[in-house]
Amino acid sequence: MIFQAKERMLQMPGEFTYRECQSCQSLQLIDIPENLSDYYPVDNYYSQAPLVESSILKNKLKSLRLKLFLKSSFSFLAPSYGYWLKKVSPKRNHRIADLGCGNGQLLYEMYASGYENLEGFDPFMPDTKRLNSNLVLWKKPFEDSIGFFDLIMMHHAFEHMADPKAILELCFEKLNPGGKLLIRTPVTDAEVWKEKREMWVQLDAPRHLVIPSVKGFSLLAEDLGFSLDEVVFDSTEFQFWGTALYEQGFPLNPDLVNSTFTSRELVEMKKNALRLNLEGKGDQVCFYLTKPIKS
Repeated sequence: MIFQAKERMLQMPGEFTYRECQSCQSLQLIDIPENLSDYYPVDNYYSQAPLVESSILKNKLKSLRLKLFLKSSFSFLAPSYGYWLKKVSPKRNHRIADLGCGNGQLLYEMYASGYENLEGFDPFMPDTKRLNSNLVLWKKPFEDSIGFFDLIMMHHAFEHMADPKAILELCFEKLNPGGKLLIRTPVTDAEVWKEKREMWVQLDAPRHLVIPSVKGFSLLAEDLGFSLDEVVFDSTEFQFWGTALYEQGFPLNPDLVNSTFTSRELVEMKKNALRLNLEGKGDQVCFYLTKPIKS
């Protein structure tokens, strides 16, 4: 099935053609714009906001909080990335890569919490930036990286990759045996996609080049040799208010949320997001994969 979509986040001109796979319901952009970097403006795209560093004292507190969280079941201690970090449990000295790292804020927070060997890769960042001996952000594609990694992450970056098979193959090659791959991405299992179609906020044409279904991703990953350990739906109320803003003709501006929706409506959106996650109908997931240790 073929359908047309518009760029709605920034309200830039043009229409973009997507194909929906009839066997697995994954989506792929047919013709990638030659000027794709124009859709990632440094001064108006969320992942390119300035990195915020914290003080030495605050970093020590972050490190202590993470240690307590990892050793306990107290969710109030969890940093924003706590739920998935606890599942993959990397050691502090493990070599960790974040693909599509944007401004590197996530890696910085991990560094502040005690991780020692962090690298980000993003060809759309302005310049390579070495923050310290523990953290470097590379303005280059991951295929230009050197050596092997213990954990590779893509937090809403997989959908920006033109060739999902090629990037998964590369990750498999770059992982040490027993290494982990963590991918958070929108999925077409979403009820909101099936109901709203091209208005779905996470379609995000033309930046999202591919959006898998759980079935499509699972078949591909396992065919390449990965062990798919777990799939966790982690969508939020964003799927509802973002889509509703587009339906009303607005750009994706979080400042409009409180003036457009009542507090009761936002609470209901959050409840619906949790319900859909439990039903396997949310609009994004976290895939946990392992490169097997061969005997």
